[in-house]
Amino acid sequence: MTKLNRSVERGLNILEVISSNGVCSLAFLAERTGLPKPTILRICATLVQQRWLTQSRSDSRYRVGSRFPRVNSRPTTIDTLVEAGASAILSLSDATGLGVDLAAPIGNGRVEIVDTTRNFSRHGIFPDCIGYRPSPFRSALGCAFLAALEPEQEAEYSARLAVHTTGKDRTAALALPAKLREVRAQGFAIREDGYWGRAVDYGGIPSAIAVAISAQSHAVGAVSLIGLAEQHSAAAIAKAHLKKLTETAEEIGKLYAANVG
Repeated sequence: MTKLNRSVERGLNILEVISSNGVCSLAFLAERTGLPKPTILRICATLVQQRWLTQSRSDSRYRVGSRFPRVNSRPTTIDTLVEAGASAILSLSDATGLGVDLAAPIGNGRVEIVDTTRNFSRHGIFPDCIGYRPSPFRSALGCAFLAALEPEQEAEYSARLAVHTTGKDRTAALALPAKLREVRAQGFAIREDGYWGRAVDYGGIPSAIAVAISAQSHAVGAVSLIGLAEQHSAAAIAKAHLKKLTETAEEIGKLYAANVG
């Protein structure tokens, strides 16, 4: 009988858990696989290097990567965008001293934050944002993405998204057409003053600007710069760093197109 390779078996076990459960922490993997954490770390480091997994910088959790086999043999939009943007958003954050969020489309005009460089001690803003879906009406990321869609798509998604909104979201939804025209005219979107986005935010109130990421003339995501509002107004961020932000979006778009081409 042929002897089995234990390292391969353990690696496949880890991949199976992550594939079945989505984003997984080291503790969760240890609990589900029964493997020691140092062993998991070594195996996952190899899988990340080979792009079968990706690891979030903000919380070190793992998710399947762009080379993980798919039914249609093509990388998903999220995996490809994370891979294309990983180095670029880190460089942008280092150059500006601000947090950077990367968001991918999830359908119907919504986006989800899929990577971030936020660090509470450095930026003073809520860091645990991966997997969060910001408001399409009040967030910089949501508005930047909607403004980059084709007019027919924008109108369809905006109307659909506004159906069940209430309160401040409802007010923002009604004003969205004018807001998106402003976004296109100035070249970036701004986070609405007072918009928190989630009830468990802590730290200072953030301000943000965002631009869309396009590949082959289609919007494939958005990227934003975030800082403490008491230190960095949206206008100040745009004045100092809009060029760098736009260049980063273009760089990510080119890498994304190359990866899916």
